[in-house]
Amino acid sequence: MTETDAATSVRYRRFAEIEARGYSPTYDEWCIGISGDPELLALLDTLPPPRRQPNLFLGAARFVGAPLGGYASFRSFVLDRWPGIRDVMASRSTQTNEAGRCAVLLPSLAAISASEGRPLALIEVGASAGVCLYPDRYAYSYSPGPVLEPAGGSPVPPLACSASGDVPWPSRLPEVVSRSGVDLNPLDAANDDDTRWLEALVWPEHGFRAERLRAALGVVRAEPPLLVRGDLNEHVLPLIDRAPSDAVVVVFHSAVLAYLDPAGRERFRTTMLRLAEDRARPLHWLSHEGQGTLAGVAGAMEKAPGERDGRFVLQHNGRTVARTGPHGQSIEWL
Repeated sequence: MTETDAATSVRYRRFAEIEARGYSPTYDEWCIGISGDPELLALLDTLPPPRRQPNLFLGAARFVGAPLGGYASFRSFVLDRWPGIRDVMASRSTQTNEAGRCAVLLPSLAAISASEGRPLALIEVGASAGVCLYPDRYAYSYSPGPVLEPAGGSPVPPLACSASGDVPWPSRLPEVVSRSGVDLNPLDAANDDDTRWLEALVWPEHGFRAERLRAALGVVRAEPPLLVRGDLNEHVLPLIDRAPSDAVVVVFHSAVLAYLDPAGRERFRTTMLRLAEDRARPLHWLSHEGQGTLAGVAGAMEKAPGERDGRFVLQHNGRTVARTGPHGQSIEWL
């Protein structure tokens, strides 16, 4: 095994042990298998390092048609269909668009709207197809905690979220008057290939997530947001300028900043902290990212005793307020 193969092997074993274990037995088995398979590791290492990401490879294989089953059948499929899988990995990116993440964002969004006395103008960086721009259109079921739903109900199954700590529960859903976002490659909720790609990124055992993704994409199609193509550092300020003046702007993101280089992250962090401190116009910044993604922001590197790396950190204007499940399945308010 070459040094490069070894690095890729460690990456896949870590993904299996930290992210998939207890959450996706199929991906756990596949990634353990990949980590010890010189032939598959050699194929992956023909791609640039950012394109060897486990989620990208697994999603691409399933997009091409990989059957769900044991590692042996997965391996055989990959070897047989590698050129097509490689093409998908070279042309697409992991753009998991998980409506469930709105469940961990909602308490902060509602509190911001209430404290400012204004409706929300939402701007998502790394928006994918934009399903997280509709927190006011979904129903929520917290355990323990309230059940919330929009007037007239929601076409999306309730977003279930286990809760602990003194979560600032909203009494009602906030009003959203503007929805916009930026992505290097925005996905179109009305495009069959784009929606099929989003479904391929949902982990195999998570049929409930696939169901709500399809329903959430229907919400997006009925009222499309403004999505612009490009770098988030170049487009976030113009989007803020376009937001309605009578709304409070909330710039948010989830599982996005790991894809920026350190300079890009620092530039974004500096911009957001400066804007959040400028009270000439109400603006708030919500960051929902993996541990350590925003080194330099107070609390970004903290972990609870015994905490797994797979959990996310929710921050409001650079201050850590909660730890969460990466797909919005849990929130622990600090």
